[in-house]
Amino acid sequence: MNFRSRHPSRRTLWSWATAGASTGLVLALALFAPARWGAWSMDQASAGRTQLIAPRGTLWSGSAQLLLQGGSGSRDAAALPGRVSWTLTPQWNGVELQIWADCCIQTPLRLQALPRWGGVHLRVQDGQSSWPAAVLAGLGTPWNTLQPQGSLSLSTQALEIDLVQGRLTLSGQAQLLASAISSRLSTLQPMGSYRITVQGGPSTTLQLDTLEGGLQLKGAGRWVDTRLHFQGTASAAPEHQEALSNLLNIIGRRDGARSIIQVG
Repeated sequence: MNFRSRHPSRRTLWSWATAGASTGLVLALALFAPARWGAWSMDQASAGRTQLIAPRGTLWSGSAQLLLQGGSGSRDAAALPGRVSWTLTPQWNGVELQIWADCCIQTPLRLQALPRWGGVHLRVQDGQSSWPAAVLAGLGTPWNTLQPQGSLSLSTQALEIDLVQGRLTLSGQAQLLASAISSRLSTLQPMGSYRITVQGGPSTTLQLDTLEGGLQLKGAGRWVDTRLHFQGTASAAPEHQEALSNLLNIIGRRDGARSIIQVG
């Protein structure tokens, strides 16, 4: 009578060892994934417009220098002073991202990304950050021509974003204050301060208002899917018409003393 050994065969032991080693390798790659993987993902997702340069650390906790570019083939680029740092924490229903920057974000901004069928849902914790307007020149046209100077202050309130199958839905509010803005196209420095308000709802809207200054900007728009449709006007206070004439010729279609600005 033949009895089969109750001990695992050499082939079975080898299979177990291989599976264990593979699992360990996958876990090690996940835990110690280099920060450059995140930099590559950012570059791909933004079509080269937003890049993380000289990344350090891991995908889960790292830092890099933020560079804005005009996209493929563009020679325009502007880097944010200092470094941007992040932590990425997995959660049972998604991931939480915290971001802070040497120059601009002292209290970390928190964002939750929750996967949805065909897209993603983003929750942005209420917060505020300040940025140099000069960094916009890296995005190419029209910012490379305007070469803006001044400060940008971004605040959010109950902001949530759904991006599903190419459709953008937003709830809550985001507000951008552009203070003491100037441009190389005008001798008037500064030209003024402005407020841009993005309001979510059944139709996401954008409102542009002038707070003060010789350059008067006003307009409104809304998003259709992911595309902004905006129409506004730019004009100069009577005592600053000469200093702003060149700028008005460039930022929109001239209509007498004002310029018509249209996007989308």
